Amino acid sequence: MKNYLLFFSLIFIVILSSCRDDFETVPSTGELRFSKDTVYLDTVFTNIGSSTYNLRVYNRSNNDIYIPSVRLAKGESSNYRLNVDGLPGKSFENIEILAKDSIYVFIETTIDFTQVIDPLYTDEILFDNGENIQDINLVTLVQDAVFIKPNQNPITRVIDSLTLDGQPTAIKGRFLEDSELNFTSEKPYVIYGYAAVAENKTLTIDAGAKVHFHENSGLIIDDKATLKINGELNNQVLIEGDRLEPNFSETPGQWGTIWMRAGSKDHEINYTTIKNGSIGILLDSIGSISTPTLIIKNSQLYNHSNYGILGRETNILGENIVINNAGFSSLACVIGGTYNFTHSTFANYWNNSFRQFPTVLVNNYFTYTDNGSEIVETRNLVEANFTNCIIYGSNNIELLLDKVDGSDFNYNFKNNLIRFNDFNNNYSEILEYDFTDMVHFQNNILNETPHFKDSFTNDLIIGQESSGNGLANPTEALQVPEDILGQSRVSSPDIGAYQHIEFE
Repeated sequence: MKNYLLFFSLIFIVILSSCRDDFETVPSTGELRFSKDTVYLDTVFTNIGSSTYNLRVYNRSNNDIYIPSVRLAKGESSNYRLNVDGLPGKSFENIEILAKDSIYVFIETTIDFTQVIDPLYTDEILFDNGENIQDINLVTLVQDAVFIKPNQNPITRVIDSLTLDGQPTAIKGRFLEDSELNFTSEKPYVIYGYAAVAENKTLTIDAGAKVHFHENSGLIIDDKATLKINGELNNQVLIEGDRLEPNFSETPGQWGTIWMRAGSKDHEINYTTIKNGSIGILLDSIGSISTPTLIIKNSQLYNHSNYGILGRETNILGENIVINNAGFSSLACVIGGTYNFTHSTFANYWNNSFRQFPTVLVNNYFTYTDNGSEIVETRNLVEANFTNCIIYGSNNIELLLDKVDGSDFNYNFKNNLIRFNDFNNNYSEILEYDFTDMVHFQNNILNETPHFKDSFTNDLIIGQESSGNGLANPTEALQVPEDILGQSRVSSPDIGAYQHIEFE
């Protein structure tokens, strides 16, 4: 009986407490606590909305309180927008916080560069009034930029799509005007959709330029068109997405690709960093066997959701190239072609998903389906030469030579450091992987450590313990006498794009 009385007493207490209509709150006494004293909204481009940032406001007291006023110091003219405990606006009254509880304040901004005196735009969130007032600083750097966007029908709001090879496509974008064919370092470039370079035109990107692509955007270099990127050792070109917040600085797949279409020619890329796209460079060209379609030197490609460089039946010459972190392969040389890489570092430590492809993939065929049947067609791999390169990664097999009979398959690997740990002997009977074959393999080092400084953050400079130190082919090194950082490799050249350093 006593248990029943206790039970009903507890129910009665719960019912009484649930009937409370209002919390008895008292005014804030200026003792609020905050998750940060300054909210940095990072850099935004003019007239482009920022991400949403949050501030947490704590009531550490034993009383339920209300804040008489929460507002932006610049009032309705402020370029910041708030959302306080679920309410949007710039000024709020009587915001309640329970004892030992907290609320969230969300902050966003959109700023017109031409309407502010100082590009470092600031404001304050003011909590309470008079003697109890507390403030949180808001800071944003706003950059002016050159915006390149596809045209849009003012009535139907339909965005223009590109016409390629005389056929309309679903690719949103437009061809660049002649006045737009030189990207300078004066302002960043922000591109929406695909900016295309027309036949017999050349897009030149100057040293120090910054190019930012929006989602589903990129560059297309059309038939007979050319791309020249002229970065310098101490004034490099940066190509990445348009999300400038730190959380997006290493996020793959933020934009599309730089697509050099079949028939495009004479491309040159020097001292350029390309990061966070789907495919860094897609080169589709059946150009000359003797003349490279793309010469790329002293450049880095990181964090691409598919490929760093994907070459299809093309001709690439690369020196001092560094590629890391790709969802498929860092470098894919497929459907035959001509490929020559010297003193380059190809790595893949992708950890965003399971990776099936090796760091470097080479083949001489493509497949398609016709009436339900898979058709395989081959093309000549004229040459695939890798000299003084590192080919490494987190998988056991990081080099795949995928040959189909019917076309040439010419390759040579000299003085490379390669990860090829065939512990199950799956490749032992395949002739392409006979590393004792002196016709195709000379002085390569298998499965020894490259000793990268930090492979997962794309810091692939090598240290004193690298197994390739001093073992590069000296004759080939003379053709590339400086590493990607400008250090001489004439004496005792190391394998890869970097001469080694002593790590602190």
